[in-house]
Amino acid sequence: MTTSEKYGLIAGNGRFPFLVLESAREQNVEFVVAAIKEETFPEIESCGFPVHWLGLGQLGSLIRLFRKEGVRKAIMAGQVRHVQIFGPAPPDLRMLRMLAGLKQKNTDALIGGVAEALAQEGIELVDSTCLIRRHMAPEGQLTRRGLNSREQADVDYGRPIALKIALMDIGQTIVVRDKAVVAVEAMEGTDAVIRRAGELVSRRNLTVIKVSKPNQDMRFDVPVVGVPTIRLMIDAGATALVLDAHRTLVVDKDEFVRLADEHGIAVVGVAPGE
Repeated sequence: MTTSEKYGLIAGNGRFPFLVLESAREQNVEFVVAAIKEETFPEIESCGFPVHWLGLGQLGSLIRLFRKEGVRKAIMAGQVRHVQIFGPAPPDLRMLRMLAGLKQKNTDALIGGVAEALAQEGIELVDSTCLIRRHMAPEGQLTRRGLNSREQADVDYGRPIALKIALMDIGQTIVVRDKAVVAVEAMEGTDAVIRRAGELVSRRNLTVIKVSKPNQDMRFDVPVVGVPTIRLMIDAGATALVLDAHRTLVVDKDEFVRLADEHGIAVVGVAPGE
């Protein structure tokens, strides 16, 4: 990353945007933050960089902000829930034109449309993990315990299914028990899938499988897990979590691993596509 340039951050919810900005301070990278009113945590105001609040549908305002600030490269970090796209916030004319030109309204198409609109204005959307490589899941065990034979059987059964679902852009997480799919992610997100799975099967012996898409675009929609993921797994009775190594962001990794170890949960990173 070139530190002499000013970068724009499009901040969604969760801790991801904060990790980017913490790393930016460490590396002396200048940022201006576009915080999404419907998503971004209010604590972003204390990040030490200029923050501008925009509605989810204000694509034209986002472009004008970045052009005014001299931004030529932008990072998109943090979840923007797909259901918010269909929420009550009215889109501006630039967003309406972008939406009208899309053949599909899935996540890739929607965010890809935003990326294309930015590119038309000379603003390049770059890999959102470029500043935070050390926070990505490594290959192998993250926790003291690896997969037991039951969990490995669930992974062997469920991972090919998860990859096919991801390829179809339905979701990137499934929950399996005894080689049967209990729950599949769609618009609701990973947390809701884990919670629902726990409600369906009396909260025991669940394996959570989270994958990246076969051609995951790391400019946006990066798979993310964190301490809340482990807490939900504890409540749901899930005993194992399998992630795509190098493509999954682990927020607050030390606390994430400590909590998983405390509750005997296995977390394992595997090579993407395997």
